[in-house]
Amino acid sequence: MEAPLVNRIAKSKLVTIDPGKFYPSNLYVFDLKDYLYQGLILREKEFRQALEEFEWESLENLPVLVHCSNDAIIPLWAYMLVASKASAYTTNVYAGEKGSLVTNLIVERIKNQFPPENIEGGKFVIKGCAEYEISPDVYSQLSTYLTKYDARSIMFGEPCSTVPIYKKRKN
Repeated sequence: MEAPLVNRIAKSKLVTIDPGKFYPSNLYVFDLKDYLYQGLILREKEFRQALEEFEWESLENLPVLVHCSNDAIIPLWAYMLVASKASAYTTNVYAGEKGSLVTNLIVERIKNQFPPENIEGGKFVIKGCAEYEISPDVYSQLSTYLTKYDARSIMFGEPCSTVPIYKKRKN
């Protein structure tokens, strides 16, 4: 009689972190390029009028990223105007490039899910395959965060096939 199959991975104390599950898929991108005169200049009067006509209610409970997708020089007050209009409806208003914001949001959400007190002595697997493109910076920041708070080990990949990244030395 054969011994029953045992899923040792399911019984292990490995904690899997999938950065793709923390991707902010509901992010609204407010592109200032759409408000430029001849694609180059932001005219204050016209911009203010356009902001008055914008349906801010459509952003209810969404994080908003304000950026400009072309090479125009945007005055800082433009970001402030959008933030002041959007803040009554949105969860947060950010300014900058989408990639760095997404990275910061992913890392922030993971840190909220895995606070420092839950890391010490833990064994972690960081998944590499995701539905969304995940910046290498996410993986670097996660490695730093987990080692800083005394993870016992960090691996990359799937629990059944991992690449060792870090193992705490025994004293």
